[in-house]
Amino acid sequence: MTKFKFPSAYTILFVLIAFVAALSWIVPAGKYDMTMNEALGKEVPVAGTYKLVDGNPQGIVDVLLAPIDGLYNHQSYEAGAIDVALFILIIGGFLGIVTKTGAIDAGIERVTYRLRGREEWMIPILMALFAAGGTIYGMAEESLPFYTLLVPVMMAARFDPLVAAATVLLGAGIGTLGSTINPFATVIAANAAGISFTDGIWLRVAMLVVGWFICVAYVMRYAKMVRNDPSKSVVADKWEENRAHFLGSKGDEMLTFTLTRKIVLGIFAASFGVMIYGVAVLGWWMAEISGVFLAAAIIVGLIARMSEEELTSNFIDGARDLLGVALIIGIARGIVVVMDNGMITHTILHSAEGLVAGLSNVVFINVMFALEVVLSFLVPSSSGLAVLTMPIMAPLADFANVGRDLVVTAYQSASGIVNLVTPTSAVVMGGLAIAKVPYVRWLKWVAPLLGILTVLIMACLSLGAAL
Repeated sequence: MTKFKFPSAYTILFVLIAFVAALSWIVPAGKYDMTMNEALGKEVPVAGTYKLVDGNPQGIVDVLLAPIDGLYNHQSYEAGAIDVALFILIIGGFLGIVTKTGAIDAGIERVTYRLRGREEWMIPILMALFAAGGTIYGMAEESLPFYTLLVPVMMAARFDPLVAAATVLLGAGIGTLGSTINPFATVIAANAAGISFTDGIWLRVAMLVVGWFICVAYVMRYAKMVRNDPSKSVVADKWEENRAHFLGSKGDEMLTFTLTRKIVLGIFAASFGVMIYGVAVLGWWMAEISGVFLAAAIIVGLIARMSEEELTSNFIDGARDLLGVALIIGIARGIVVVMDNGMITHTILHSAEGLVAGLSNVVFINVMFALEVVLSFLVPSSSGLAVLTMPIMAPLADFANVGRDLVVTAYQSASGIVNLVTPTSAVVMGGLAIAKVPYVRWLKWVAPLLGILTVLIMACLSLGAAL
């Protein structure tokens, strides 16, 4: 009897595209009137203006074209994915060149040697740094390069690739869930709600701190279990394959940490530092940070005295390793394309608007959170979801005697928790693909944590509404 094998991420995403296309034949097409919000620089829907429009059911051709269209900008709130996909390929080329120098392997060996016996302390430190990035500027696509960096480090420390993926994804994710000054979530949502982004900040700080402790404890517990018994890893069946892929076939002798390798590692670290500074301070996005890593790849190749042929072939080999990740990003974005082209996004939003009318304050805010969770699956962009929902949902809080800042908190916590697992997110699917962690196994592992975080969020929201 053939054992059932769960389909790959590619198949799961195509099935979701087909499912959304089928919904476009059932769900009535509708649209709100739109008005330009000068402060946001984007059009926002006007509450109370929803009306039915001619439908545009999506067929087989639309389903097949969706992943292609998903790589480009289109008429939705979600930006195109071509910039992220190209960024992934350039990162792959950069890592291919750096890896060929042996600098990463030599550096990992020194780090694990010095941390021997206390390797698990890397987890809270790194998760705190990623959480800071999430709460300050909504660290998302910028986190993708760190998966390739951390998986070999964690495996050398006798953990598994899931520990590395969880450190990055949960670290940045809990920061975004508890956004304090994140301009792409809190600030945009507060602006659209007509309040200051500092309103309700202390509740969000509390959610951030408590959530971070919960996530760190969850990951560290699993990491220690895997180190003590590798058979308990959720990717135990891929143990040798992953070690061969991420660590190579090195003997017991440590690599020589030459001056060239030290300089290469310095450039490697500086590239990430420049990326973080550019995004957080200078407002860079994918084009600029792709340029940083392209320049760094060339500089590393020259310092390592690679010939022109070696430099280009190593770059292409590295990019080839992440080609599948780039394709996943385009397919994931195709779901949003079909939903928007099928004219059902605003209909779903209108249904949500009707569900929260006339509820008590505590019930209202928890129903609002649940609705934002559903909408977050359909609109994975935090800024896109804020622009789409806040102009309609925030005024409803006035009738429920709930502060608009709680609606903003409900929105961003819902967006944050969903973006830890949603298959429409390039960060989730791309990061797991880089770490070679099957999506279904990630879901199974993280499910209990999602339940704990959901209870935390609902408790905080209820307390805020009751006070």
